[in-house]
Amino acid sequence: MTSTRFDFTTQSGVQLAALLEEPDGEIRASALFAHCFTCSKDILAAREIARALAKEGIAVLRFDFTGLGNSEGEFANTNFTSNIADLIAAAQALSERVAPPTLLIGHSLGGAAVIAAARHLPSVRAVATIGAPADPAHVLHNLGPAICEIEDKGAAEVTLAGRPFQVQKQFLEDVRGHNLDEDIAGLKRALLVMHAPTDQTVGIENAGHIFAVAKHPKSFVPLDSADHLLSKSADVRYAAAVIAAWVSRYIDNQA
Repeated sequence: MTSTRFDFTTQSGVQLAALLEEPDGEIRASALFAHCFTCSKDILAAREIARALAKEGIAVLRFDFTGLGNSEGEFANTNFTSNIADLIAAAQALSERVAPPTLLIGHSLGGAAVIAAARHLPSVRAVATIGAPADPAHVLHNLGPAICEIEDKGAAEVTLAGRPFQVQKQFLEDVRGHNLDEDIAGLKRALLVMHAPTDQTVGIENAGHIFAVAKHPKSFVPLDSADHLLSKSADVRYAAAVIAAWVSRYIDNQA
């Protein structure tokens, strides 16, 4: 397996940090990984799933969304729509280095983002989500009472995962204005929904809604006692193995 770090530029001119994991042998397919809300490409789930898929012959590009990790830009200026734009730019970068993405994988809000981005990426044949919300606005519960201040003053500083972030009113309006049901129903790709029944951050009912709205082919796999971030290596390894086995049907039988 070969790991390559590089930057790519979004349509708005922001430099995003990426890491491409490539198998040593033949590349069967390529994939994009979208990390969770306010996380980074280096979170355990992103790192281990990418490496596990690379061992199965799938090149995986993981990157930091605008304003997060090692990427440029201001988080305060981002929203769900900009996440989708970042994914489209990442797909272009992957296309230039390996091949257009066949698989999209998204964790938490990243799962909602890959569902929404799929319609813009004709090469994608399969989408896998991990702990994804059925509505992007679900992420607002992380802001707590700060929502009132954001709505009144236009912005507020919020502590998320122990770090301060500036959140603007436009973020609230953007996530509230996106209807993910339309993207789910119109996905027209194979969908794998993975979710832990005990997820305390994004409840299992979100997975049920996504699965109910989605058309076939679709699959649901419970992650048993895993937490939302898949912070245990055993849970990450299981998720990676399931994704690798599931996606083989769609990347090895493309006729």
